[in-house]
Amino acid sequence: MKVLITAVQFSSDFSGLQRHAFNLARCLLKQPDITEVHFVVGPWQQQLAEDAGLKRMDRVVLHIAAMGRGLAARNYWYYRHLPKLVDEIEPDIVHLSYPVPIDAGAIPKPVVVTLHDLYPYEIPENFGFPKVFFNRMILRQCLGSVDAIACVSDTTLRRMREYLSPAFAKKASRIYNCVEPEADCAERSPLPELNSAPFLLTVSQHRKNKNIPLLLRSLYRLLHEKRVASEMKLVVVGIKGPETPRIEQLIEELGMRSRVYFVRGLSDSQLQWCYRNCQMLVAPSETEGFGLPVAEALLAGCQVVCSDIPAFREIDEEHCRFVNLDAEAEDTFAREIEECLQRPLPLPISLPKFSSAALGAEYMKLYRSLVPAWQPKTKDEKEQVARVSTGGHGYEPIAGGKELVP
Repeated sequence: MKVLITAVQFSSDFSGLQRHAFNLARCLLKQPDITEVHFVVGPWQQQLAEDAGLKRMDRVVLHIAAMGRGLAARNYWYYRHLPKLVDEIEPDIVHLSYPVPIDAGAIPKPVVVTLHDLYPYEIPENFGFPKVFFNRMILRQCLGSVDAIACVSDTTLRRMREYLSPAFAKKASRIYNCVEPEADCAERSPLPELNSAPFLLTVSQHRKNKNIPLLLRSLYRLLHEKRVASEMKLVVVGIKGPETPRIEQLIEELGMRSRVYFVRGLSDSQLQWCYRNCQMLVAPSETEGFGLPVAEALLAGCQVVCSDIPAFREIDEEHCRFVNLDAEAEDTFAREIEECLQRPLPLPISLPKFSSAALGAEYMKLYRSLVPAWQPKTKDEKEQVARVSTGGHGYEPIAGGKELVP
C-alpha cells in the first residue's frame, strides 16, 4: 500500500503537528504491507525533515512542494495543487496530518485527516477575532470533505461530538499520537547559559490554552518565599505565538527576566536532554487534545506536575501529580512543585498503547476499510515498487526528494 502524507506547516522548527507527521511515517513503516510513504513538506521545512531522518528511511520519498510560506499560499496549494500531486503519485491513501482546505472532488483517492483538537471552538482566544471564524470554516470544510477522521485521543473525539455535526462523528475513530522512548540523548546541554542550575521545564507554544502565566506566578511565589533553590530557573520550549507579548510583560512585572529561558527548534535528542536533566515537567494547560510532552516526560523518567484535564488523565493517571484549575491553582501548583522537589526521580514508565507498532496496525486497519479492493502485494510486486521509488515517477529526485512546481 502506498500512502501520501502531507505535513506542510508554517514553522521551520519542531512543533507538535510536525512531530505527529514524522511519527505517523514511522508508524506506517513498521507495517510490512506499506510499500511507499510519500512525505510532503514546504521548502522552509526541508532541513527539518532531513534532521528527522526521513531521507535515510527505506521506502520514504520526500517531496519539497514549491509554495509561499504564508497562510493563503499554503491553503491555496492544498486546495489546488495537492490533487495534481495525487494524480502523479497515485497513492492508495492520502493522509493529511492536520485539517486543511481540500477539493475532495478532485482527489480520486480516500483521504484521512488527523484531528488534534477543537481549539477553534474550545478556546477561540488562541486565534483572536475574526481569525477564529476562518479557522472554524476550514475545520468544518476539511472534516466534511475527507473520508475518515483519526482523532488523537478519546478527549478529542468526545469534543468533536460536542461541537460539530453528528455526521462527522460517523466517520471518526480514535488513533493515539505515537510516543516512544527516545534512545538518542544529547551529550551536552542545548542551554549552556544555565550553568548547571536546576530548572523546571515546560514544553509549550505561546498560546492561551498552555497557561504559561500561571506557571510563572507559581514559580515567582516559590522563589519569593524561598521555598525552592535560589538559582532555580524555568525553561520554556516552544515556538512563539499570540500569548508571547503577555508572557514577556508578566516576566518583566515579576522581575524574572534572569529566571526564564525561551528556546525553540530543539532536536529530539536535545529535547530528551531537557527531560532527563530537568527537576520536573510542569504542564498547566487549560485544555489539550493529547498532551505529547506529558507522555514524553513519563517515558524519560521525569516527574510531571500537570493540570487535571481529561487529555492528561488519558495519558496516565498513576504517575502524574494533577492540579485542579480553580481559584487556588497558583498556590496548588507551587505546593506540588515544592513537594515533588523533595522526592527522588522516578524510573521511566512504559506506555505501550502509544507504540509505533500498535498504532501502525490501527492505521492499516483504517486504511484497509477505505480501500476494500486493496490486497497486500506479492514479493515481486514489492520489488518492482521499490525500484520505482528510486526515480520512476517521471521526475529526477533532488537530493533524495522532489521539488514540485505549481
